[in-house]
Amino acid sequence: MTMDKSLRVRAGMIRARNVLTRDERIARLRAADRWQEGDSPYGLAKVRVYKLAMKKKKKKKKEDEEGEGAAAEAAPAAGKTPAKTPAKTPAKK
Repeated sequence: MTMDKSLRVRAGMIRARNVLTRDERIARLRAADRWQEGDSPYGLAKVRVYKLAMKKKKKKKKEDEEGEGAAAEAAPAAGKTPAKTPAKTPAKK
């Protein structure tokens, strides 16, 4: 008999959980000095669950990289610097 793929555990739970087990809550309360030995494990105080958001890496376009590389190679090969254009001043109204 095969196991349904929704029941398989590959690398543990990938998505973030929003409910902690009692042991996890006690561990966080101990870290925050809100838990004393001998306290009842029932009726525990609320513990905030922080969600971690991963930043997505920006993908560079190949065309942009090739265009910049070609422009950088062409400028020294020409041996000339481009002529400076006069700066435009804003028109008075």
